[in-house]
Amino acid sequence: MHQPMPTEKGITQFLAICDSFYPADAVAAPISQQRQWYDALCVGFDQPLPEGLTTEDARVLDRIAIRHYRPKAIRTETVLLYLHGGGFVVGSLESHHAICAEIADFAGAELISVDYRLAPEYRWPAQTDDCFEVLKHLLVSDRQVVLIGDSAGGNLAAGLAIRAQQQRLLGIAGQVLIYPTLGGDLVSGSFIEMENAPGLRTSDVAYYRASLKAPPGDPVAEPLAAASFAELPPAFITVAHFDPLRDDGRHYAAKLAMAGVEVWFREEPQLVHAWLRARHMSDGARIGFRAVCEAASRFAAA
Repeated sequence: MHQPMPTEKGITQFLAICDSFYPADAVAAPISQQRQWYDALCVGFDQPLPEGLTTEDARVLDRIAIRHYRPKAIRTETVLLYLHGGGFVVGSLESHHAICAEIADFAGAELISVDYRLAPEYRWPAQTDDCFEVLKHLLVSDRQVVLIGDSAGGNLAAGLAIRAQQQRLLGIAGQVLIYPTLGGDLVSGSFIEMENAPGLRTSDVAYYRASLKAPPGDPVAEPLAAASFAELPPAFITVAHFDPLRDDGRHYAAKLAMAGVEVWFREEPQLVHAWLRARHMSDGARIGFRAVCEAASRFAAA
């Protein structure tokens, strides 16, 4: 099948750089090699941190590593909780370091990033458990929290919102889901149309799911499977057109809206999975990233 491709110059350049760091068949390599490639790729797109922003590493329960980002000007007591992408297999506090700093600075809010345990060494629910412990730690202090996550992190963020609702925990001001994976069927819609999309293929999604071993149909692991979407926190969801995960975000936005949840939805017409890293070289990614920052800021100020 002919695979549609983006034409925006900044994105085609971004994809060429990614290909030079990260082979198309990376998931066939040993886990340690995948992580080396991914870390090198992320460093390749690093940017200087915003002026005056400070960071501090800490631990929750003496076990879960987190990183605090404090911008020079803090305008809200609400804290942003960032959960990184990487298919639950790769990614770290370092891989999304500059992204977290820029979101915090734009929103004028403290941001905390979580270094949750990775698969396949740690299967589900280790990842959501780590993130939930950090969320509870923040909510105990009576601070409002905005959940933010990209890709696998978007899955974790949406799952935390559902988990908090199940346990009647209050204080989540909003959820920002960036090209999230939410439990779609892999055999219809964008999973077929964008099966071999640049940056992420449907076979890669299957590989990451197999590594995680989450139970099918569990709403925390697969938020699309939730029995009810009513009274979940307001959501901003952004997807990339050239991404097999596109319809997960589309369908989740529709389900939330049908349940009466306030939703903002964007589909970036020229973007691919993982476009956050292209935010300083692609016009489309720059605009998309600003929309993410504005959503985080809006939820934090509400």
